[in-house]
Amino acid sequence: MTKYAPSWLQLREDADAAARATELIEPVRVFLRGKDEVVVRDLGCGTGSLGRWLARRLPGRQRWILHDRDPDLLTHALARTSRPGQALDGSEVTVVTEERDITELGADDLAGTSLVAASALLDLLTAEEMSRLAEACVEAGCAVLFTLSVSGRVVLSPKDKFDIEISDAFNAHQRRVTNGRWLLGPDAVDVAFGVFERLGATVRRAPSLWRLGADQAALTAEWLNGWVAAACEQRPELSQDGDAYLQWRLAQCAAGELNATIQHEDLLVVPS
Repeated sequence: MTKYAPSWLQLREDADAAARATELIEPVRVFLRGKDEVVVRDLGCGTGSLGRWLARRLPGRQRWILHDRDPDLLTHALARTSRPGQALDGSEVTVVTEERDITELGADDLAGTSLVAASALLDLLTAEEMSRLAEACVEAGCAVLFTLSVSGRVVLSPKDKFDIEISDAFNAHQRRVTNGRWLLGPDAVDVAFGVFERLGATVRRAPSLWRLGADQAALTAEWLNGWVAAACEQRPELSQDGDAYLQWRLAQCAAGELNATIQHEDLLVVPS
C-alpha cells in the first residue's frame, strides 16, 4: 500500500472535513443506536483525521481501533493532540492502534465491530481485496463508511485544453499495476457498490467534493504537483508540456487565480 507523509495528510485534513457527505451520518447513528459501546475500526487511519471528524458526530461511548501498516503514522495518530475528543453526547472516546495489513482482515478479526470506516482508501485496493473486505464486513454484521474515494473527475477554472489530457493520464496511473496488484483507482466506488449489493447489504453513495480556491493555495499547489507528476509518470511523453503546464498552474495558484473541484465519493453500507 502507498505510504503518505504526515505533512500531506495534515495539509488535506480541513478540505477532507469540509468535503465528507454529512447526509450519510444519520443512518449510521440509527444503526448504532442502543449499543453500550460503539467499536469503530479505522482502516488505513493515517494521522487519525477521520476519527477526529467522525467521533464527535456519533453519540455513545466509543472505542476506536486504528489500523495502518505505517508505525510512524500510528504513533502520530495516538498522540494526545491527535486523538478524537468526546462523542456527540459527551461520552468517552478511547483509542488503540493495530499495525497490520488491512487487506488481510477477515470476519473473525471484525467480530464485535460496530462500524468499519476509512478515508481515501478504496482506490488503493484491488478488486479481489475489495471483495474480501466486503465479505468480511457483511459476515461480521458491521456497518461500513468509506469516505473520499477518488472518482477521477477534476474541474479547473480557468479551463485549459491540457486539463483533460493530464486528468486521463492521472486516472490511468490510479488504475496501474503495482507489485502485481491492479489498483481500482476511480472505479473503486462502483466496484464496492456492486459487491456490497450482491452480498445483500443496503448501500448508499454520495458526492464528497474538494472545492479549492485562494484560501487553500498550499493544498492546491501540493495536489497539483502530485497530479501532474503521476500523469507524466504514466505517460512520459507528456513530461515536457506537463512541466510548463504545471508551472503555469502553480503561478495561477500563487496569485489566487485558480479554483479546483476534485470530485470524490462516500459510500455507506448497512447490513440487511
